[in-house]
Amino acid sequence: MIIGIIGLGYVGLPLGVAFAEAGHEVIGLDTNATRIEAIRRGESHVEDITNERLQRVLDRFEATTMARRLALADTILICVPTPLTPNREPDLGPLLSAASVVAGVLQRGQTIVLESTTYPGTTRERVLPMLEETGLSAGTDFHLAFSPERVDPGRTDFTLRTTPKIVGGITPECLAAALEVYGLVCDELVPVSTPEAAEMAKLLENIFRSVNIALVNELGILGERMGIDIYEVIDAAATKPYGFMRFEPGPGMGGHCLPVDPFYLSWKAREHDITTEFIELAGKVNQNMPYVCVERIERALNDLSKPVRGTRIALLGVSYKPGVGDVRESPGLKILNRLRELGADIVYHDPFVPELPREGMSSTDLDSALADAELAVIVTAHPGIDHAAIAAAIPTVDLRGVTRKKRATRVAGIAVGKES
Repeated sequence: MIIGIIGLGYVGLPLGVAFAEAGHEVIGLDTNATRIEAIRRGESHVEDITNERLQRVLDRFEATTMARRLALADTILICVPTPLTPNREPDLGPLLSAASVVAGVLQRGQTIVLESTTYPGTTRERVLPMLEETGLSAGTDFHLAFSPERVDPGRTDFTLRTTPKIVGGITPECLAAALEVYGLVCDELVPVSTPEAAEMAKLLENIFRSVNIALVNELGILGERMGIDIYEVIDAAATKPYGFMRFEPGPGMGGHCLPVDPFYLSWKAREHDITTEFIELAGKVNQNMPYVCVERIERALNDLSKPVRGTRIALLGVSYKPGVGDVRESPGLKILNRLRELGADIVYHDPFVPELPREGMSSTDLDSALADAELAVIVTAHPGIDHAAIAAAIPTVDLRGVTRKKRATRVAGIAVGKES
């Protein structure tokens, strides 16, 4: 089978490599010529795909900027970004551009699948009409489905093959065609009745996390005011063997999904005269967390009798999660820029983010970053760094809870009864 992929980013490149590893031909399209050239040289820009893994499949992986090549594909997967506008509304520009490309090359018998996260109804209401303007009909001349990506950068315990794949087709024939495609690289398929159900399932996954992260962040702020260690509280609550899922506070959400996707559903809900109050409140709490963290940093400096202005602060980690170099929507960048606005002398150390072009900054090696710093701030707890040793050597604000002492889980002489 020949698999066409539009968008060779964090979703598209791993997909293409997986299909190529399964023995299929891949035509990967991207508008970024620099990225295309790097892929052709076997250089991956995605942490989850090593250069060696990419190089092993280059004979079956054609990276191109020429859309007409997709006419040769049996299946075309759309894996482009779905960002927000400055007003926090869905920006379907990249998605609709990709759909236009598909319409320009659409052939009878092709299967088209949208993987980009979006609001329920996008596949049927926006993409389907563009494709049927060609005179071809979904379910008979071509097949159209939605199958949401479930990529968690840096994760190794669940892969494309081992993560269940949700698929919803415009018609039963479309569903069957899409299931056949994903069956080539996924062990477990989860068919649903419509693309809308698949679109909403993806949003539910991310909204669930967003709401719970906001909840624990609010409790973290409250615990700090009350003098209660929120991590001890979470450790205690997590001993319950049912009905509780562990979430931990932090400086806010980042990445390509959690800070963005919930707003797609809240925007769509307004068309139906529904205000999604949980979703919007969670978004408000999480967006405000970087500024709450800056206030914590200001209080820490105050305790040291130091002003923000002119003080050398070392930020440890600026990517949005440990072990990856992705800075999209990273709260670390908001913290960095806010501290600079307040006049702080900022250096950062992040082995996964060597450069921040927009900020005009480069990562400093750890020893140099700490040498003249008067305060360290743990924003992202990357592996391989002894954060506890840093906290013992220099005043430190730990936004991730990685330097706290482990508390005893049992207290001698106290009987613990079962919950009734």
